[in-house]
Amino acid sequence: MTNIKQNLYTLLLSVMLATSASFKGYAMQENVIEFSEADEVNNWIIVNDTVMGGRSQAIARSQDGYLHFMGDLSLRNNGGFASIRRIYNPIQWQQDGPISITVKGDGREYQFRLRTSRYMDGVAYVKNFVTIKDEWQTFTFQEQDFTAQFRGRLVRDAKTLSFADITQLGFMLADKNPGTFDLKVREIIQSSDILALQ
Repeated sequence: MTNIKQNLYTLLLSVMLATSASFKGYAMQENVIEFSEADEVNNWIIVNDTVMGGRSQAIARSQDGYLHFMGDLSLRNNGGFASIRRIYNPIQWQQDGPISITVKGDGREYQFRLRTSRYMDGVAYVKNFVTIKDEWQTFTFQEQDFTAQFRGRLVRDAKTLSFADITQLGFMLADKNPGTFDLKVREIIQSSDILALQ
């Protein structure tokens, strides 16, 4: 029995070493925005239709480990959007690897928006997502999921999006349905397998 046990141990060790060798040189790269630290909310600003005379209202606050974005969407004075945008303390996003968001909404359709410049206006790369009221959901996006837009219009000759170029990101409500809204964001994360440098 001792020889059998020894042979099984040797075989198991060989399998483990072979498996480990096949993954040698790889590591996990991860970028995360989370709200367990209350200071993270200070990296975000509100940008509503009030910049063009609209009447929508919104606030953002850190609460129980998430970002709480809420307010009232108005269509008055040709308005109709409320948004929040992360512009401070930039993160070096990776070219490879999807970006996931974990949110709890109110049943409305929101936009996840990326920008590749420091300007407050200009082209945004947009992906819509529909929330289920009072349920946490995780949405995962690839670069090709986004469409380039400028003030709600498609930009056909825009540069192809690379996540490595992201300088700003945020959320917008512009579903043309006036009334209160409520979106909670728990985290934004990008994970990718990369070659280790050793």
